[in-house]
Order: sequence, then structure tokens, then C-alpha cells
Amino acid sequence: MSSLADELAADLDFSDDQSTHSDEENQQENADDRDAMETEETNDNGDDQNKNEPAEEQSDSVYKVCRFLENEQTKHTLARIDYFKSIDRDTPQSKAPTEEDEEYQLIVNANSMTADIDGEIQMVHKFIRDHYAPRFPDLESLVMNPIDYARTVKAIGNTDDINKVNLRPILPSATIMVISVTATTTAGRPLTAAEWKTTEEACNMALELDAAKRNIISYVESRMALVAPNLSNVVGSSTAAKLLTAAGGLTAFCKIPACNIQVLGNSKKTNTGFSSASMERHTGYIYSSELVFAAPADLRRKITRIVAAKCALAARIDAMHTSPQGAAGQKMRDEIDQKIEKLQEPPPTKVIKALPVPDEGPKKRRGGKRVRRQKEAYAMTELRAARNRLAFGEAEDEVEYGDETEGLGMATKQVGKIRASMADPRNKVKAPKKQQKSYGSSGMTSGLASSLAFTPVQGIELIDPTAAAERAKKANEKYFGDGAFSIVRK
Repeated sequence: MSSLADELAADLDFSDDQSTHSDEENQQENADDRDAMETEETNDNGDDQNKNEPAEEQSDSVYKVCRFLENEQTKHTLARIDYFKSIDRDTPQSKAPTEEDEEYQLIVNANSMTADIDGEIQMVHKFIRDHYAPRFPDLESLVMNPIDYARTVKAIGNTDDINKVNLRPILPSATIMVISVTATTTAGRPLTAAEWKTTEEACNMALELDAAKRNIISYVESRMALVAPNLSNVVGSSTAAKLLTAAGGLTAFCKIPACNIQVLGNSKKTNTGFSSASMERHTGYIYSSELVFAAPADLRRKITRIVAAKCALAARIDAMHTSPQGAAGQKMRDEIDQKIEKLQEPPPTKVIKALPVPDEGPKKRRGGKRVRRQKEAYAMTELRAARNRLAFGEAEDEVEYGDETEGLGMATKQVGKIRASMADPRNKVKAPKKQQKSYGSSGMTSGLASSLAFTPVQGIELIDPTAAAERAKKANEKYFGDGAFSIVRK
């Protein structure tokens, strides 16, 4: 364990280190102050020089907002585009990969510049709105397109009567009428000469940016027919250039499967303040192309998958230079158009068939001896029907069967005969006609009958053989004359 003296010594060493660091920090701060003073002096000298610069470099100039056209790379790219436009190229000059073509990189860079130009146009559009709002604050809500807005502002200027300004080459008649009516009630004021000069410079820059964009797009579309003719025929020159730019070249595009091609160019960013519910997920340049957008909304997803698969095949054909005139791509485009027409066809109408003629004949039923015997076995007798009946206001007689009792209903009150189940005569066995032969005499008495009988009392006696049969017949008629028990003894 360390002693108290050691701890005190350690505290002293720590305080010495802190003082050393604080001295170093103070020296560094003094050096920074000297640098800041020198910088301020330099800035003061620079301000004196800036007073002699042109007005375009002032803080209220559009050139402070947008320097895209003054960029050396932009100037070089536009100059190269003008140079290659003057050269007529009908077919590729070599069978080498497309990336090695001298114009290919220029096409890729020029196509990516269009997105930058769009951003610059939006910035200049905001600058024009802010500076022209004191003159006509309602104009920005009536003309939404940035280029049309810049042309309209340049045409109107500081004119008091807008009706004298010819806006027909710029805007439709309905919009011109709304602008004329709104201008009569606007709360704007005329701009000063300096304000109008700044606004006019911004309008000219917006139009220059639009002209540069159109020049680039026309060049890219004209050269895509040479770089990727089949892909251009399938999906269009502009969309083909965007796809190759996003993939990083034709060779890299050939390695991408069709399922990933359809999401190339997918933008996940949304504008601040706007809802993202209406934005389509997993969509890219193909979904935004004219070919897909011309179809109904419910078929766009399916058409995007079809076009993406054809784009993958067309790009591989272009990489191998097997169809330099684009015949294979045109054939694929025709197949896509046929599939789109097939998808848009209405479903075939269902043929309503008439009902068949009803069969009025008797229905076939199961018959035969087996069925008849089964019906006889389960037929309802009068005794069973009487047991199911109850007399109103009288107690029912019951019979006990172990722990259970069974009601007899009105069976105990039945008077007279109880009908037995009737046998179906069709179920009786009949002897064949050949065996139905009569034996003996034609009388009722058999020829073998004898009048002699042996009795234990008298021995042999002379009797009437029919007397016993008559007695049996009388007994049967007495008890079973009606086919059932007619006398029930209690």
C-alpha cells in the first residue's frame, strides 16, 4: 500500500503537468489570434479590390447562386459535345468493348450532367421568384414550370398593362386569361432598374441552362443509337442512357440480372413537407419511361418486369455487337407492344347456356324383394300407432322394464282387432307350374285316407276322417277368423 507521502507527491506532479499544458494552450491561442488579425487585414484589402469587379460578382447577383455554366468542366464537356456533333458516325468504328470508345465516357458524363442542370434550374427559379415577387407575387402560383416562369417574367418585365404583352407563344390561353385578371388586383409595385437588371440576368441564365440541357439530351439520344442500338430501340434513347449511367457502363449493365435492372434509378428521397404515401416503391428509370407510363396504372408493374427482361437481353447483344443496326432490339420492342395489347384486351364474355329440358318422366326408384321385405319389417302397425297416442285428461298405463318404464299410450284401450302387418303377395314363393300336379281323386278327401283308427279303449274303431278337420276349422274360425286375435281373455 502507498503511504500518505507518496500520494501527496503524486498530487504535486499532476498539478505541475496541468500548469505545463495550460501554458501550451495559452501560446496556441495567442498564435491563433495573430493569424485571425492577419486574415482580417487581407480581407480588408480584398474588399477594396472587389469594388472594382463587375456587378455579376456582387452578393445580390445570380452568379453567386449558380456557377454551373462558369465551371471549367462544364465548358469543356459542352465544347466536346459540339465537336462530336459535327462528326458524322453511322456505325461503331471498332468491335472493341463499348467502354473503350472515345465518345462513350463523354456520353456517360453528359447524361449525368442533366440531373445537375435540373438542380441548378430549380435554384435559379427560386432566385427569380424571390426577386420578382414585389412586382407580381401571384405569378409563381399561376405558372409552375420554371422555364415558362422565367420566359413569362422576361416578357412582362415592368410593364404596367399586361394585356399589351403577347404571352401566347409561352402559355396557353386559359393561363393567360387568369394572369390578366389577377394582374389587375395584384398588390405589387414596379421594380427599380437595379432589381430588374438582376432579375433579367437570372431569367437569361435559366434559359441558358435549359438550352444546355436540351443540347445534351439531343446529343445523348443521337449517340445512344451507336453505343447501344438494341437497348435504345427497346426502352428509348434517353432511358437507355440513364440505365447505362446508373450501372456504370454497358459491360457492367450486362452483368445485372433483370430483377435488379427494373429498380435502377430508384430514389428513396422525398421532398420535405410532402407525403411519401403516393410514391411508388421499387421503381426506377424503366418505370418512369414513356413506354411504361403510357399503360394503365394497374399494368405498369407487370410491364416493367417484361421491359427489364428485354433490356437485359438487348444490352448483351449490344456488348457482343451481333446486331449493330438494332434489328434484334426492334423485334423485342414489337413483342413488348404485342404483350401490352394482349394485357389490355377485355376478358372473353361468358356464354350463357340455356337450362336443359326438364325430365318429366317418373324417377327410377329402388325396387325388388329385398326392398319390399325391408319396408314390411319397418312398417307401422296399428298397435305401434296406438302406443304413440295419448288420451286427453287420462293417465297413461306404463310397463316397467328394470329401472326404466315404457308408456303404452292407448294400446290398452284398443277394442276389437289389431291389424297385423300385411304380407306382400309378391314376396310369396310360388311353385313352378310344372310341379303343380294334382294327385288322387278330384274330391276334397285324399284317396289314402282311412276310416279305421286305433284307440286304447276299443282298439280298432270306425271313424269319420273329416270330423277332426272340421273341429280344427271351427276352432280356428273362433279365435283367428279375422286374421288376428278376436277374443282376448283377461
